[in-house]
Amino acid sequence: MENLNLHKQKLYALILAGVALVAIILPWMTVSVNFGGYGGGSRSVNGFRGWGYLSLLGIAAVAVATFMEDKTKEYMGNMKMVAMGGFGAIAVGAIVFFIRISQVGGGGYQGVKSSAGFGLFIEIAAGVLGLLWIMGLVKAPQKPASPPPPKA
Repeated sequence: MENLNLHKQKLYALILAGVALVAIILPWMTVSVNFGGYGGGSRSVNGFRGWGYLSLLGIAAVAVATFMEDKTKEYMGNMKMVAMGGFGAIAVGAIVFFIRISQVGGGGYQGVKSSAGFGLFIEIAAGVLGLLWIMGLVKAPQKPASPPPPKA
């Protein structure tokens, strides 16, 4: 961390934003269509559509908040609010996407079933964990204190 000249809070925030960026590429939804005896099929969809764009904007907001001020200090003032808003946008975009696909799966469309993909759950986790991290409710594990040297 000392070589990167980034504060630990900003480094972990960037790591979580990177995880969220990778999660957008992963499958967010699988749609299966069944036409009875006439066939069917399935298709996976990533987060680059609909409410997934809100998550992408949240990732950009976290990156901007990290590099706008002094990188060696933790988030303060307005940039802390921008980072919190960015992680909030990541989480809200993924949660709204999840609610919308949950409604389609049980929404009465005959032969159509949708299910959430693992990328969507990773996106939600990264957004919520990042928001809790910036708020200070989640702390990084501390190294145990080394024992004092023996006296001669």
